[in-house]
Amino acid sequence: MSKYKELKRECYEANMQLPAYGLVIFTFGNVSAVDRKEGVFAIKPSGVDYDFLKPDDIVIVDFDNNVVEGEMRPSSDTKTHAFLYREWEEIGGVSHTHAAYSVAWAQAQRDIPIFGTTHADYLTTDIPCAPPMSDELIKGNYEHMTGQQIIDCFNDKGISYKEVEMVLLGNHGPFTWGKTAAKSVFNSKLLEELARMAYLTLQINPEAPRLKDALINKHYERKHGKNAYYGQN
Repeated sequence: MSKYKELKRECYEANMQLPAYGLVIFTFGNVSAVDRKEGVFAIKPSGVDYDFLKPDDIVIVDFDNNVVEGEMRPSSDTKTHAFLYREWEEIGGVSHTHAAYSVAWAQAQRDIPIFGTTHADYLTTDIPCAPPMSDELIKGNYEHMTGQQIIDCFNDKGISYKEVEMVLLGNHGPFTWGKTAAKSVFNSKLLEELARMAYLTLQINPEAPRLKDALINKHYERKHGKNAYYGQN
């Protein structure tokens, strides 16, 4: 029996949430789950339709992108996941989708503005969109440099990956992360909903104002602050 059975199961179940939440069609996406103690992560195999994906298909890879266990080729985005795990030591899962509204904002090369309290329940900032990758980097180690593109965006904007667990890549699409693979999927669904709401907002009022700071702070703090009172103990 594989010593990575539970890691594969965690990764498989997180991947299967993507079609369940309407975030992917066909083979458009991937989720990974990390085991920091073993120095490996589990990730969806490349090009396998979700209708046919099985737990045993999940591939185990180390942080240098070497396959540790698995018969299939890992996701083509594996190097991006590995880069983020190396750079950001507190994340436990990474998700990537091509969900329609998130991708639309990425293709428009626009941050998603914080228009309402739904957004502020989870974030106090706009959702960042990284600039499209340069031609030079595209010709190089593309998937590796996609990770660098994400890191550079957060550094340039002064954003913490612990506070904002999502990003858009210009002309590409969304990546999200979290303490677990399941949390990274939650963030993917959250990102897609916020992208949809922002799009509809601008259709109704192209001049819609950004949410004022008092409401941003109130809604974020009541859910995440030291005196939070949302939910149950």
